[in-house]
Amino acid sequence: MGPYAFLQDETPVFLAPMSGVTDAPFRKQVMKYGAEVTITEMVAGEELLNGSKSASTRLVNESLSGAHVVQLVGREERALKYGAERARDAGAHVIDINMGCPSRRVTGGLSGSALMRDLDKAERLIHAVLKGAEGIPVTLKMRLGWDWDSINASELALRAENSGIRLVTVHGRTRQDFYEGKANWAAIADVVDAVSIPVIANGDIEDLRSAELALDQSKAAGVMVGRAATGKAWLVPWLQARLNGREYALPSMKRQIESLIEQAEDSVSLYGERTGMRVVRKHLSEAVSHWAGSCNSQLISQDLRQALLRSESVSALSNALFRIEDSLMEVAA
Repeated sequence: MGPYAFLQDETPVFLAPMSGVTDAPFRKQVMKYGAEVTITEMVAGEELLNGSKSASTRLVNESLSGAHVVQLVGREERALKYGAERARDAGAHVIDINMGCPSRRVTGGLSGSALMRDLDKAERLIHAVLKGAEGIPVTLKMRLGWDWDSINASELALRAENSGIRLVTVHGRTRQDFYEGKANWAAIADVVDAVSIPVIANGDIEDLRSAELALDQSKAAGVMVGRAATGKAWLVPWLQARLNGREYALPSMKRQIESLIEQAEDSVSLYGERTGMRVVRKHLSEAVSHWAGSCNSQLISQDLRQALLRSESVSALSNALFRIEDSLMEVAA
């Protein structure tokens, strides 16, 4: 499938599109660590049609090697067709359609996973995106269904395949589950059996063990990692290497710090200093938690954490990160 040709040769690991997380600065770092594909935050077709600057910013491609995928969300055929045209013009190699977001803001507007309650409308929207894409491969992300009394992911996936969708990703929860409980990877196997296109399993995939279990239970062609990748831009390429029997040396703490600093610099360049520093904080928080857990250390003081998370400039952030590195090196010594 063009940009996804590597699917034929190995088990892929994708980074899930996440609002407020997978922006261009973070995706750039994921690609630099070796990922073959990254997907934008979801971009609302209606916002693009209305000239939203923030929606246009989400189309940004850092021009790195690998596939640039734009995810669209919406409820109107005209808006999604226009969104697909804009994504194509922005250099997208693949366009993904979001029919899985469970947030009330999205489903209240009859978008995201709300479309699993109206498969006829979902199918019309798929055709609109395909028309706007003009030959660019289109994929689809969904949940198992609206709730456990209306599981219809297999039917939607089959309709999608018959319409021309090239790959589907299924989160192993319903919309009504939101993110509660555990993802049901085994339920994804019914979708795999229903279609001939690749199916990707998503939900609660955090490490090598959970990825292996998800693949075994779902029979999917690959996996998609979501929240676990926050602050760990190396996680997706590391997982893909390990799942396919290749070694991948975990990056040193120094390398991770350099990556976070570059991400912060890019974030400030994209959004301005105040917003850029705020956007990157969730990645900093998760990175520090990972380092502390890896070292079995509680010795990253609250003062150090607060200095990092309250940094208002890249310079202050850099100083805080290197102070944290020094404190952990002392523990290891």
